Amino acid sequence: MPKRRFIQADVFSAMPTLGNGLAVVVNAEGMSDDEMQIFAAWTNLAETTFLLPPTHPKADYLVRIFTPKREMPFAGHPTLGSCAAWLHCGNTPAIEGLVRQECAIGVVDIDLTGPVPAFVSPPTKIAQMDPAERARLTSALGLDPASIKNAVTLNNGPIWQLFELASAADVLAVDASRVYWPDHAGLSLFGAHPDGAECDYEARNIATSSGMSEDPITGSLNAAIACWLLAEDRLPSSVVTAQGTTIGRTGRVYYHRDPKRPGQVLIGGETHILIDGKLDL
Repeated sequence: MPKRRFIQADVFSAMPTLGNGLAVVVNAEGMSDDEMQIFAAWTNLAETTFLLPPTHPKADYLVRIFTPKREMPFAGHPTLGSCAAWLHCGNTPAIEGLVRQECAIGVVDIDLTGPVPAFVSPPTKIAQMDPAERARLTSALGLDPASIKNAVTLNNGPIWQLFELASAADVLAVDASRVYWPDHAGLSLFGAHPDGAECDYEARNIATSSGMSEDPITGSLNAAIACWLLAEDRLPSSVVTAQGTTIGRTGRVYYHRDPKRPGQVLIGGETHILIDGKLDL
């Protein structure tokens, strides 16, 4: 069996082990789709990534992203975690301060010049949630219709059925055990904290394909939310969103409007490398 470099990282938290864990197979050349999927199921993390030589001429590397059950076209914490692992292994981007990561939705830029690494939000399609789907999900979650400020469908590769609730407290009060994947795939919640709180918003991604009751921290969801807020002219220059609170994580996702990238948002967070070793696979 070939020896492969293996990294395990923790993403989107200032405190290692309180973010979202990511497994990274650094040199995945020669692995089949089935081998990648089987290994991703074995790690039992929300996502496992496999780094490969790029096929796009402008990309620094190619990443493939797997949950324990399926391949994902794009995901946020695997984007930042894979970038951190690639840099940790001594690689250097072609453009100083900018890593260009190829994935199934195209090339995603990761800006290294700010306080934390941040990926540029991919394009997001925005639509009002289908009324029948809204009624179904409201009933499944046991939501008070009066607490729902907005219900939208967001698509940035993954598809998110997002409820904006009246407050972060309403978001935190929802019982995630009422719903399950795949019947409620992409079901997400979002609400504002009061003025003066540590974070501006609280987000949750529940009924996830990983088999967990909810995802600890979801960069792609937060990227979609940020693009939606921007489209509604509701996004300040900088935002901090908490996620994972109900499952004991201290996820922090930073949204930043970059005047050099109109219509896009930088989605940032900290990554810690916890394991660096060799894999017989």
